[in-house]
Amino acid sequence: MELLLGKTLEQLQEVALSVGLQKFAGKQLAEWLYVRRVKSFDEMTNISLKGRDALKARYTIGRHQPVREAVSVDGTRKYLFAVGEKFVESVYIPEDDRATLCVSTQIGCKMGCRFCMTGTLGFHGQLTAADILNQIFEIDQLAIADNRLPLSNVVFMGEGEPMDNLDNVLRALEIMTASYGCAWSPKRITVSTVGIPAMKRFLDESECHLAVSLHNAIPAERAQIMPAEKMFSITDVIALLKQYDWSHQRRVSFEYICWHKSSGSIPGNAVQGNDTIIHAKELLRLLRGLNCRVNLIRFHEGVEDIKSNRHFPGSDEQQMEWFRDYLTNNNLTTTIRRSRGEDILAACGMLVAQES
Repeated sequence: MELLLGKTLEQLQEVALSVGLQKFAGKQLAEWLYVRRVKSFDEMTNISLKGRDALKARYTIGRHQPVREAVSVDGTRKYLFAVGEKFVESVYIPEDDRATLCVSTQIGCKMGCRFCMTGTLGFHGQLTAADILNQIFEIDQLAIADNRLPLSNVVFMGEGEPMDNLDNVLRALEIMTASYGCAWSPKRITVSTVGIPAMKRFLDESECHLAVSLHNAIPAERAQIMPAEKMFSITDVIALLKQYDWSHQRRVSFEYICWHKSSGSIPGNAVQGNDTIIHAKELLRLLRGLNCRVNLIRFHEGVEDIKSNRHFPGSDEQQMEWFRDYLTNNNLTTTIRRSRGEDILAACGMLVAQES
């Protein structure tokens, strides 16, 4: 049966007409789905019984609970959702008076970044707008039911490359921010990318924040760890970003996982470090003239890294602090992001969506 979750107002109006309801019932459906977030047609009490029966005959809501939850010592929670016979993960991150949800947009990922455990999964399918919204609604309702913080922010930084599933991502963003939907400010949402050409469409059609996975400002070195560099160079990414105004509320940030140089014990596994003065200067040169910030992230080694003998020796705290201070003292605002959920494989780059 066809899902209602993930349909825009215009599409819901078409649904209403298709089952013999008036067009205005599409707005009622949107309120039940996205404001009240019901899970059954029986809860839609301002729609006639006949109309509800007609909807039941052709449609289903499209909501389903996570199949597993893992809780970190730091309060982070990781949720596993079934998508057909596959699985994806989402991460709930509470901090002080806010709670951020990291959602997935694909089953696995095509980008193949060497430092990312998700990249070891390969690509197994796109998530629909319904799949994306279901992660948000289910985890938000679970948090509220448990007297935890409701969601204040959503980041599209889980499994997958959002710009490689842009139709579904943009539809989910529309529903999250539209007055007929969740009516969130776009400033509460950040979408990540390694930097691919579809990013331009996102910049033109959405007002949400952007986070670019950078990790090395030297194109030749970046290409060794991020195959997407060969398709759309980071210099082209920056040139595109400089065509937009980032001086107001909308922000662009750059994610930068730090590691030392490593020789590796298997040919081809050597890693060029990215935490030296050379890399800091190249980062300043690359981002000069762009109103942005840099988030430094500690590398998180997981089981798949050990199995594949991929050695990315993470920079120590002292080196990361030096790197941060050097950039900040040269007028590039830089912070060190605190790792969360590492003990449950929920930290940056660790999602592998395993059923058990």
